[in-house]
Amino acid sequence: MMIFILASGYLFTVYLLLALAKRTGTKTVPTSFPSSAEGKHKQEISVNSH
Repeated sequence: MMIFILASGYLFTVYLLLALAKRTGTKTVPTSFPSSAEGKHKQEISVNSH
């Protein structure tokens, strides 16, 4: 019985950590897209100005 409790606690902890990592990972991805889009836009402007 003790092994079952420890194993379920371990699995629950791993599940929580994965959910937390997934949530923080999705928050950091959208912030990187505008910076790359701005960089591409600035490059297009510099190319068009020549």
